Amino acid sequence: MAIIMAQMPLPKAMRAVEIARPGGPEVLTPAERPLPVPKPNEILIKVAAAGVNRPDVLQRSGNYPVPRDASDLPGLEVAGEVVAKGAAVTMWQPGDPVCALVHGGGYAEYCVAPDVQALPVPKGLSLVQAASLPETFFTVWSNVYDRGRLAPGESLLVQGGSSGIGVTAIQMAVATGNRVFATAGSDEKCAACVRLGAEKAINYRTQDFAAEIKTATGGKGVDVILDMVGGDYVPKELKCLADEGRLVFIAFLRGPKTELDINELMRRRLTLTGSTLRPRPVEFKGYVARNLREKIWPLIEAGRIRPQIYRTFALAQASEAHRLMESSKHIGKLVLTF
Repeated sequence: MAIIMAQMPLPKAMRAVEIARPGGPEVLTPAERPLPVPKPNEILIKVAAAGVNRPDVLQRSGNYPVPRDASDLPGLEVAGEVVAKGAAVTMWQPGDPVCALVHGGGYAEYCVAPDVQALPVPKGLSLVQAASLPETFFTVWSNVYDRGRLAPGESLLVQGGSSGIGVTAIQMAVATGNRVFATAGSDEKCAACVRLGAEKAINYRTQDFAAEIKTATGGKGVDVILDMVGGDYVPKELKCLADEGRLVFIAFLRGPKTELDINELMRRRLTLTGSTLRPRPVEFKGYVARNLREKIWPLIEAGRIRPQIYRTFALAQASEAHRLMESSKHIGKLVLTF
């Protein structure tokens, strides 16, 4: 297999963090692994930082089966320097700084990524900041804009506005000319959502978000809802959707089952949809990357969207990062640094 390498010699082994067995954060274990070898359409990245995301926690606990063709190491997004590439890669060269959506393997010093799933590090951002972008930006674009068809001038409700997905969705939608509302679990988190551009943030522990949205929109409701809650939230969400509204599911923290009033869906022409990103083919992820590079990366470079990193951890502290994520005390992203 022809591989184009950087001039510096690469080590044969690398540090990594693996999941010793399904369980709590303590099962994240330092390990030594051989360097992955890029396929013809892949690049090898020397990782400077890797994002920590909710799917990593689910994988560690045994609730998110790893696809057969994926690395068993956790980590779905990285940033660093290209140090080798497959023979078919033309868009990247050794030495290029990139961030990338990866198919697992991010909790390691080196990681492979399909060339079309990599993006240039936005001007003005560090590699640590860039590592916080791919997973949430790919997810928000593919669900809010692709499936939810959010158009300029429409309104968006982001459930869980202080999460990594939430802070991304709020900023992206504000920057693309939309009214944005959010829910969060504390007044502090609501204030953070407003600072990021949300017109109104609703504390779901003390307020009825459906009633608040109806009031804020003059009874119309919102055009799109990005939902990671599911369960008993769904009937309430239907009530605060505008006619022709779209409800987009990306998770179901309150359970995968609910009750639906089908008459309401028919009468008001509502759309329920959703997706998971990891099983989608490389071609689709490349399509999302092209949209991000063309439409969103300029907004980042203009300062209209900013990475929201709550805390960084050394690779060896991955278990601490997972404990913090499971506590839900953070606002924004958690990142491992190398």
